[in-house]
Amino acid sequence: MPRFSVVVPAHRVQGYLRECLESVLDQSFGDLELIVVDDASPDACAAIAAEYAQRDLRVQLVRRSERRGVGPARDAGAARATGEWLLFLDGDDVLLPGALAALDAALTPDVDVLLFGHDRTDWWETVRRPREDVTGDPHAVTVAAWNRLFRRTFWSERGLAFSLGAYEDVVPVRRATLLAGERVGSLDRACVRWRERRGGSFAKSPGREHFAVVGRYEELFAEGPEVTEKLFPYAVDHLLAVLDDPGRVVPGDRSAYFRAAAAMLRAHRPAAYTPMTDRQRVLLSASYGTYRALSRAGGRMKALRTALARRKKSVRARAMRVSYRADLRRSLDPRLAVYGAYWNRGVSCNPAAIHAKARELAPHIRGVWVVAGRHKHRVPPGVEYVIEGSRRYWQAMARATYLINNSSFPGGFTKRPGQVYLQTHHGTPLKKMGLDQRRYPAGTHGISFQKVLDHTDQWDYSLSANPHSTEVWERVYPAAYEALEAGYPRNDVYFTTKPDELARIREELGIGLDQKALLYAPTHRDYQKGFLPRLDLERFVAALGPSYVVLVRAHYFYGADAGLAAHPGLVDVTGHARVEDLCLAADALVTDYSSLMFDYACLDRPIITYAPDWQAYRLARGTYFDLLSGRPGETPGALATSEEELIALFRDGDWDTPETTALRAAFRERFCPYDDGGAAERVVRRLFLEGHPAAGRS
Repeated sequence: MPRFSVVVPAHRVQGYLRECLESVLDQSFGDLELIVVDDASPDACAAIAAEYAQRDLRVQLVRRSERRGVGPARDAGAARATGEWLLFLDGDDVLLPGALAALDAALTPDVDVLLFGHDRTDWWETVRRPREDVTGDPHAVTVAAWNRLFRRTFWSERGLAFSLGAYEDVVPVRRATLLAGERVGSLDRACVRWRERRGGSFAKSPGREHFAVVGRYEELFAEGPEVTEKLFPYAVDHLLAVLDDPGRVVPGDRSAYFRAAAAMLRAHRPAAYTPMTDRQRVLLSASYGTYRALSRAGGRMKALRTALARRKKSVRARAMRVSYRADLRRSLDPRLAVYGAYWNRGVSCNPAAIHAKARELAPHIRGVWVVAGRHKHRVPPGVEYVIEGSRRYWQAMARATYLINNSSFPGGFTKRPGQVYLQTHHGTPLKKMGLDQRRYPAGTHGISFQKVLDHTDQWDYSLSANPHSTEVWERVYPAAYEALEAGYPRNDVYFTTKPDELARIREELGIGLDQKALLYAPTHRDYQKGFLPRLDLERFVAALGPSYVVLVRAHYFYGADAGLAAHPGLVDVTGHARVEDLCLAADALVTDYSSLMFDYACLDRPIITYAPDWQAYRLARGTYFDLLSGRPGETPGALATSEEELIALFRDGDWDTPETTALRAAFRERFCPYDDGGAAERVVRRLFLEGHPAAGRS
């Protein structure tokens, strides 16, 4: 029998679930079983849990065919449990390091319920410890299933179970604490980290479902006067806390909630109960008007701060061009779409592929590109464009119904209700992105993460190339957008290009009929200025011999060329308009940490990882997995960490073997599951030809 059974319900937490599960499995105290209950989650929760179950015998996955809620999911996990102690952990929270060892040391034979501390962190990773004493009154501790341990025999013999619906843990947690009586223990240590999310969690979803907390206490009070007298003061405070939380009860529902709570409390109020605060007295008096007056008096400073923030926003708005303000009052053009890519560098990437497919399938949509003045020469003939910051730019941004970009639009535009913003992204994340970058300040260069979140709040759809990306985007760009798992439109060409077109591309690049072409495409390093390849390219191409040609593609951050010395075996393709053409032309890709490897995997051609500074890169930028691990799904093929090793790979033929082919297949399966040549069509149909339930957010 394991010491601990950790039960994790999972529904729409794919961006957080891996960290949750790893926080359990990486505990120094390993005598545990981990039961993940997939509550019919529509995202990748079940697949993630299945992956961990396959690799660790301590993990088991319970699948539910229909969603019934977190309470029944926890019950299903508890029914499977065989451990001595039950620990309920939410799928978006984590166990802190050393938690299980500390809990094990605190358990004694005379304890049936053990309370322990927790802390909380927001999306900024600001950690706070609540001011509550777990060693004092056990009924005053935060009412939650995840901040206490239950002896499993105690739980089952008392018939404890979670409620169906919202506030599912109020009744069993309160009952357990009452039933345990003197057998309640405590550990004054934070063992769980509650991760507060910007959206997507019940605590951040205001609505009448929160009225359920009133019914939970009414259910407890129905058990008799002894229970009522014991729990009544805590019920009053709990109901007030829910009422005061704008993330739970919206202003329009506040009076109805107040009256429901007051009526229930007045019906069950023990004779001995005496309110201790003005707020408690007002709730028991059932005077909502008095409550509002009290709230206004207590919130004057908050109102002042809000007013100042609004004034600041108003000043910014007045600074906008008069013409833009006028355009914002005009109706949206249902046939206008504005595109942008790579911070206005031209027509490229996923937006370009979507634009091209829209001209074919949705010709009624007028597509306009935003480009910087210095890049307007990159716009192909026949493609309409506007210069960023110009009068026409602001007109287009004010009136377009559709906004498509792989980065962001300039100028701080005002997203209007009815506008639909598709964020396509421009790569699969190997390096840390979004809010995760806060842990790696060397690479942030003064990024305002508040502006990152403000931008994210504008998105209606977030395009995803694979489940890995969906998980990461959901966590590092937390907002209420819809994940569009359609694959990358820019990769369609890898499935649709004909042999004659491929021959033309190779000929234009000067690749001989009998030559093998290698595309060398290292990524940008935040801690390095300029293109400084960690490879003697002339030596490398000389070692390869005349049967090879090396196409060198420096990152676009470094300008239009790589500054190469003239050599017949080297071709500088940094300024080439379409990186997709370069991939099509290449027989193999040599790269380090560039996201190009994920796209190139669609071609099912050799990928050689040349990573001489892997440790420095990981420390400076952070990564989501170990590219050099050699594990299927992480390493795409042959590896080299020095120039000599790279040359030896090609000299000895080890760059393309059955082993590297197997690694490439696993890598492709993980990161290219949606890419099949039809991604652009799927996006166009979803965006322009079907309904938009997300439309109207602003």
